[in-house]
Amino acid sequence: MSASINTWLHEGEQIAQSQFGVAGFWDVHNLPSMLRTAIPPGMVTLIENLPFFFMATANARGECDCSFRGREYDVAGRAYPLVKVLDSQTLVFPDYSGNKLYNSLGNILVNGHIGMLFMDFQSRTRVRLNGRAEVIDNTMSYIDIFPLAQRYVRVSVDQVYGNCKKRIPRMVLVPSADSELYDE
Repeated sequence: MSASINTWLHEGEQIAQSQFGVAGFWDVHNLPSMLRTAIPPGMVTLIENLPFFFMATANARGECDCSFRGREYDVAGRAYPLVKVLDSQTLVFPDYSGNKLYNSLGNILVNGHIGMLFMDFQSRTRVRLNGRAEVIDNTMSYIDIFPLAQRYVRVSVDQVYGNCKKRIPRMVLVPSADSELYDE
């Protein structure tokens, strides 16, 4: 790979690494083993099977918002998919009714940058995905995957990588007693 370190790390990351004494730790030879530009098959399974994820968006001024996204359930309590990886560069997730503030979607409409954090607390595994998001208003676009969605968010991958297990608590998800996971 002939890319420079500047293609992998932005200026702030480079400044921080220099300031905190680790400049050169990551270089163009070992950084691609961590930071990927496509979703590897093993990560697809993890991402698609989790019941929730966290996402960060920012408005046009760069003011951030972090949100939780969880699965939707049908009246019988069966879970719909939360995320669908369309290919190694693209994933989509549904937007369901919520508090009607549209913090995340409003941010995406003016600034498409998105950060997604997928956590499996049982196996203490995490995947970080950064990319560009767009709101898909056509409710028929992915109706076969997410029949109750009001719209969708499609994400084009810029970076995806796993992190170490340090400081991730081991937790077990407890099944809900009924299909209503939250009240609106």
